[in-house]
Amino acid sequence: MKKLLLGNAAVARGAYEAGVRVCSSYPGTPSTEITEEIVKFDKEEVYAEWAPNEKVAAEVAIGASIGGARAMSCMKHVGLNVMADPVFTVSYTGVNGGLVFCVADDPGMHSSQNEQDSRHYAKASKIAMLEPSDSEECKEFTRKAFDLSEEYDTPVFIRLSTRVSHSQSLVELKDRENKEITPYEKNIPKFVMMPAMAKARHVVVEERIEKLKALAETDAFNKTEINDTKIGVITSGIAYMYAKEALGDKVSYLKLGMVYPLPEKLIKDFSEKFDKVYVIEELDPVIEDHCKAIGVDVIGKEKFTLLGEYTPSMIKKVVLNEDAPECAELQENIPIRPPVMCAGCPHRGTFYVLKKLGLVVSGDIGCYTLGAVAPLQSVDTTICMGASVSAAHGMAKARGAEFNKKLVSVIGDSTFMHSGITGLVDIVYNKGNNTVIILDNSITGMTGHQDNPTTGMTIRKEPTKQVDLIALCKAVGIDHITVADPFDVKNFEKVVKEEVNREEPSVIIAQRPCALLKSVKYTGHCTITDKCKKCKMCMKLGCPAISADGDGVKIDLNQCNGCGLCINVCPFDAISKEEN
Repeated sequence: MKKLLLGNAAVARGAYEAGVRVCSSYPGTPSTEITEEIVKFDKEEVYAEWAPNEKVAAEVAIGASIGGARAMSCMKHVGLNVMADPVFTVSYTGVNGGLVFCVADDPGMHSSQNEQDSRHYAKASKIAMLEPSDSEECKEFTRKAFDLSEEYDTPVFIRLSTRVSHSQSLVELKDRENKEITPYEKNIPKFVMMPAMAKARHVVVEERIEKLKALAETDAFNKTEINDTKIGVITSGIAYMYAKEALGDKVSYLKLGMVYPLPEKLIKDFSEKFDKVYVIEELDPVIEDHCKAIGVDVIGKEKFTLLGEYTPSMIKKVVLNEDAPECAELQENIPIRPPVMCAGCPHRGTFYVLKKLGLVVSGDIGCYTLGAVAPLQSVDTTICMGASVSAAHGMAKARGAEFNKKLVSVIGDSTFMHSGITGLVDIVYNKGNNTVIILDNSITGMTGHQDNPTTGMTIRKEPTKQVDLIALCKAVGIDHITVADPFDVKNFEKVVKEEVNREEPSVIIAQRPCALLKSVKYTGHCTITDKCKKCKMCMKLGCPAISADGDGVKIDLNQCNGCGLCINVCPFDAISKEEN
């Protein structure tokens, strides 16, 4: 049976067919759907969870592997940074049950703060990495990764990219492998990584890499397609699909499905057949550098960019010197549509107040990062998950106590659970005086409404213990905690003013649910009345439903959901709400 599947869904299917029993992940685009698809399988066959962060997720999967089960953890490229600590060590310990880490890179930074290349992690941690090009390969490479893991006593990376994760192609479905749990036996030299044991395990790692190098020379992960003897192309992943579209059978290909370790003899033998050899790979010159290191002359980043995604037309121009349109051109002029917080977004009221007060805002990762975009333009910094809290502490220590009265951190509830708590502990422990605003919208919004420890629901929507943010903040030493509705802008402004002027750290929980939650029942729409003085104060909200209309404003009834924030902002009571 064949089915059209997203690359991420195909990875989930491959893991299921391979007999995976445990999957622990933290949502991160473009990897999120892998775990969301895995949870659709019978929970008696596969246990799945959202962990508080990627490090915890990796440790859960590692523990399941040591316990004898096939296990997996999925993350985006920056999530791999968070989980790197246990990942580097499990390279030394090896596995008991098969262990696979699925990492999705984001060339072009569609939803990320950087464009890092996860292949460097494979080399640095000395863990084998496979890279599929389409959904069928996503499924089959994942299946084979578990076998590879157990055969070579190693975790295995599956590297995806946005276009592979979110493109669909046909996949042949197979039955689930009835994989029994491997017996667990106490093995201190293998699994207890204190220096004496780790030194011995490092020897095992180096021996394993040599065996994997030999495998890379002959395994079907890497394959050649000989069409023409003038031009050869060495490529992998989505770049292979782009090259095939652009160049067809005018060139020959060495498609590398195993991108670490890379073969040597296979590359040399292939390259000797051609007048010119191009390496086509997005992001960093990983394959190119390997080729040059083993003495193979290739054309790579001197012709291709280090930045962003490739396109078939770009490849065609470089390799064949032929022009091709990037895409069909539309005759109509389409207006630019920048990213924007949704109509009714609870964060809009927060940023409106923060901008009005002229505060420095240490920002974080989430929908609310859009608070940096005009007209709100409130967020000053965004670095990584949890950094809003720690960075603000550093800014205050650098600039002195008075700076605290001009400074706040903003962090989402899910991001706070991910990596904001330790920053808050740091502020209290080291006698900081920062105000932290936790944007509690009752869900993990940016990646598509996943539950987290503050929502009281598991990934399977089963009720569970709900983290009490007030009790948690009190437990780490915060005495002043205020819960406020950011849509009540007058009160929210009053609360912020009070808290930033305290002589001790404080927390504001800006509590209002995401407007897109099914439980949120905004009704009707807002409309401009004849009381309007054309002051355009409502335009400062940046609501997509409100736009300029000559020297006045108008509200688009198709976009307005009746949240009423604009009513609370208008100084002349010139906006009213009408029911549909």
